[in-house]
Amino acid sequence: MAIKPTIYKARISLSDLERDYYDSISLTIAQHPSETLERMMVRVLAYCINAQEGLELTKGLDEVEEPDLWVRTMDEQTKLWIDVGEPAPDRVKKASHRAQAVKVYSFNTKSDVWWSQGESKFTGLKASYYRFPWDSIEALAGLVKRTMDLSVTITGDSAYIAGDNGEVEVSWEVLHTV
Repeated sequence: MAIKPTIYKARISLSDLERDYYDSISLTIAQHPSETLERMMVRVLAYCINAQEGLELTKGLDEVEEPDLWVRTMDEQTKLWIDVGEPAPDRVKKASHRAQAVKVYSFNTKSDVWWSQGESKFTGLKASYYRFPWDSIEALAGLVKRTMDLSVTITGDSAYIAGDNGEVEVSWEVLHTV
């Protein structure tokens, strides 16, 4: 019998000062059995950074042909494709043919190696790449509860996240943008 995902609920008060975007978001997040809390929270953070009408968390690790988040049009075209982690150049290339815009958010301790080894291939593709520092993502995972109330304020290349059990600032580095 397959192990079922763990379900988390997040109520997020989002203030994106860069885009003048303010919203109250309710997310139901399914954590795949093989997914770490850090990866799950990067998905949530990527959601907040890219919040817009139609943005959805996908089946993620359960469906390898889908990104972690996307925006689809009414005629089922992919407007925005977002992957978290360190995807292979072939996956990013495929995504760039299927979507109008592609974003990748890397966060692991091996992120520097992933980028340095693939930079020449990645920068030739129609995609934007961002990197979160691992220690900040570990701290972000420390805010996780099965039911979370989070306040997220985005300014510049930083997000300030406050929850019932602490707060953390997560900045990101722009590796390459199109």
